[in-house]
Formats: sequence, structure tokens, C-alpha cells
Amino acid sequence: MEAMPAVNCVFCQIAAGTIPAAKVLETSDVMAFLDTRPLFAGHCLLIPREHHETLADLPEEVVAPLFTAARQLVAAVEKALDADGSFVAINNRISQSVPHLHVHIVPRRKKDGMKGFFWPRRKYRDEMEIEETRAAIERAIRDTHR
Repeated sequence: MEAMPAVNCVFCQIAAGTIPAAKVLETSDVMAFLDTRPLFAGHCLLIPREHHETLADLPEEVVAPLFTAARQLVAAVEKALDADGSFVAINNRISQSVPHLHVHIVPRRKKDGMKGFFWPRRKYRDEMEIEETRAAIERAIRDTHR
């Protein structure tokens, strides 16, 4: 079933061509354009053309086109900008400034000032917490494939 564009979604409007964007890649399923507020020059946003808020909402038939394009875009951004590597990220709801699934592809260079993840990290309390967490995720995977 085809998703309807969200009337007030800026990314749906970009996909429809009603808002201009510096497009770098377009297919029938996805498109990518330069972020207007980049972390570094060349920071791209890759979106499915249809409106889906999160990765979990993305229909199975669009997963491969999205990630095939992401792989292609990573290679192109690194080559075009002579980058040492790249950062690829998806936010789901939290820190998602536009509620339309988008993949950030950011060129990286050694000593560019970007420090890995932007949030505090912690260790598990103990082996029991590791096992409880692992088992909960495993159950959720099993439940979603029934």
C-alpha cells in the first residue's frame, strides 16, 4: 500500500518538487539532497519518496532500495570530498527534526572534531542485565515475525 504524503512534511514537499533542494541522487523509491544545516560540507540526507516516519515503519520492499542508495551515496560522498570515511545515522523519533525517515551521510576526516556518539555511554550493571536485555530483544524479534 502506498503511503500518502504528509501535507506539512518538508521532506514530502522536497520529494514532490514543491520545495527546492540540492539533489544529489534520485530514483523512483528514494532521493538524497544536501542538508541545509550540515555538520560538514557534503552532509547528505537520504529519504524514501513516500512518507514513513521511522525505519520500523518502512515497508519491506523499500528497505533494499534505501540501503542500496545509502551504500552508493557513502562511496560517492567519500570520493567526491576526498574524505577519510563517513558517519551514517538514522534517528527514530528522538532527535528526528523532520518526522520523515532520513539517513544522514556525513563525510568524515581524521581530527575533524566530531567525537563518535554524542550521548553518554555506560556499561551494563552485570551479566544478568546483559542477559535480560538480550532476551527481551530476542523475544521482540520473535514476536514481530509471527
